[in-house]
Amino acid sequence: MTLDRKIRRILQGKPTLEGAGVHLKRAFGFSEVPEFDPFLLLDDFRGDDPRYYIQGFPWHPHRGIETITYMLDGSVEHGDSIGNEGIINPGDVQWMTAGSGILHQEMPKGDNEGRMGGFQLWANLPASRKMMEPRYRDIKSEQIPEINMPNGTKIRVICGDVGGVEGSAKDIVIKPEFLDITMPENTDYLHPTEMGHTVFAYIIEGKGYFSQEKKAAANENLVLFDNGEQITIAARREAVRFLLISGKPLGEPVAWRGPIVLNTQEELEIAFAEYRNGTFIKSED
Repeated sequence: MTLDRKIRRILQGKPTLEGAGVHLKRAFGFSEVPEFDPFLLLDDFRGDDPRYYIQGFPWHPHRGIETITYMLDGSVEHGDSIGNEGIINPGDVQWMTAGSGILHQEMPKGDNEGRMGGFQLWANLPASRKMMEPRYRDIKSEQIPEINMPNGTKIRVICGDVGGVEGSAKDIVIKPEFLDITMPENTDYLHPTEMGHTVFAYIIEGKGYFSQEKKAAANENLVLFDNGEQITIAARREAVRFLLISGKPLGEPVAWRGPIVLNTQEELEIAFAEYRNGTFIKSED
């Protein structure tokens, strides 16, 4: 008999101020480590008032993690210390592996109606890969495969494999799955999951009923699941859209200060000393 995942917790996004004054909702973060291992935080930065996001995220360092940005509205202009630059538009994904260290900035721009929004997920890197070469995967919306189920459910496969359809983000260290799922009203969906992996859903539109317990979760709710081989979701009187994310836990110590996540406090002290003295960046290619 297939083991259905039960719900461990349902969380509500918390208002948070980041960067130079960006108002966002933090679905989870520092206080939830290690419950979400290998993930570190998920930020929801949707908004329709430029005053609350236009100052953006000026130059700052990262080391030891991957940042995954998924845009819905508006755009984000980005640049880094090794010459990469570009724009993340609606439907696009940027999967950045900070690895040994990178300096970058992210500056949001609204659409014609002032709307700007998306999500940023931080994924931890194992100790053996924390000092790997930094790299980018810029994935355009049209490169993301979309599955249309017979019941009308739509699945955008950003990373992972759904019924043999593989996402565009590949060769990721923590073997994650990152899906954008939209279910019309009066539909059900069952999704297989790997035993031992951390699995959660973040609702971005409507209301859904999760697990066989049929617990309701709506916009800005996060559903964290216990272990199991599958999850079940139902949409009833309204449609529901959610991100479904999973990954293999690292089970390693976490030393975290600001935008840098390593394994020990000593490593953190070295990283910030290097940042101050100008030796933080290990690659100039």
